[in-house]
Amino acid sequence: MDFQLTEEHLMIQKAARDFAISELLPGVIERDEHQKFPTEQIKKLGELGFLGMMVSPKYGGAGLDAISYVLAMEEISKIDASASVVMSVNNSLVCWGLETFGTEEQKQKYLVPLASGQIIGAFMLSEPEAGSDATSQRTTAEDKGDHYLLNGTKNWITNGNSASVYLVMAQTHPEKGSKGINALIVEKNMPGITIGAKENKLGIRGSDTHSVMFQDVIVPKENRIGEDGFGFKFAMKTLAGGRIGIASQALGIASGAYELALKYSKERKAFGKEISQHQAIQFKLADMATRIEAARLLCLKAAYDKDQHRDYTLSSSMAKVFASETAMWVTTEAVQVHGGYGYVKEYHVERLMRDAKITQIYEGTSEVQRIVISRAILG
Repeated sequence: MDFQLTEEHLMIQKAARDFAISELLPGVIERDEHQKFPTEQIKKLGELGFLGMMVSPKYGGAGLDAISYVLAMEEISKIDASASVVMSVNNSLVCWGLETFGTEEQKQKYLVPLASGQIIGAFMLSEPEAGSDATSQRTTAEDKGDHYLLNGTKNWITNGNSASVYLVMAQTHPEKGSKGINALIVEKNMPGITIGAKENKLGIRGSDTHSVMFQDVIVPKENRIGEDGFGFKFAMKTLAGGRIGIASQALGIASGAYELALKYSKERKAFGKEISQHQAIQFKLADMATRIEAARLLCLKAAYDKDQHRDYTLSSSMAKVFASETAMWVTTEAVQVHGGYGYVKEYHVERLMRDAKITQIYEGTSEVQRIVISRAILG
């Protein structure tokens, strides 16, 4: 066993860290305050290859491994989780799904611009009545011979307004249940698409979360991913990789808050000495560091499983549930270490605490992860 990162991994990590500090940190509080999408920053992320990290260079990607992706996600998420969720969705859900299951024509038309960051994508599974129960798809894709007629509503869609390409799960054969669902590539400018108002969220306020409505949208048959009825399997296989992205985001939020708390503890004085010299604070920092290290190892283990082409369903769920709960706990403690200053926006930790909560919810709640894990261990 070798726990050392390669020179390439260290280079990717440093590049992501430098980008986060130079490009994302300036204005991050204002973007959060005004729910402003980081348009310019995302464009630069794409130019640097961070939006198609694991995609083959043949299709405009960087051709990197999942470990590089975890390292980059952690560094970006330390500073701006609103930017990192865009990166996660584009990499884990949209690009990976297209490269793994799409046709050559679909890859050339859609994957190339997505992987190179010319455009970004969105993944549409959740509905008003289908959150954790993803089999209950009300959105329909009626088979009309050479095309599908798409009708329904998707909600909680990251990149809902800023994406140019949507991967939409829709029910074609209701009598077949989950085996009747299809995955369709839908272009934002197709007639019949309406985008709802931006959601006013607790955290990741800079990210672009909308409901998207489809009314008699004509989707060509060649835009279906995989065989007829493959949509639910496509979604589940894709989300397993997505959990590595969100676990890494949670890890970054936690480690960002820890670094701020550690720095503050060495500057703030109480009772005649730095608060880092008080055992109450020392123990908080010790527990933060330990939980973060455990979360990091789980994330890297899941990424390694993926890189080795092993089944990473279990390891990604373990990473996701542990890292997200670590993020919530660490950020809460980081606010406590800062005292009253932690409660104001200037010190960043209150934003990280708000950002942490969603990692326990999206791309499979903590409860769903425990279902996945228990099924795996019980056989």
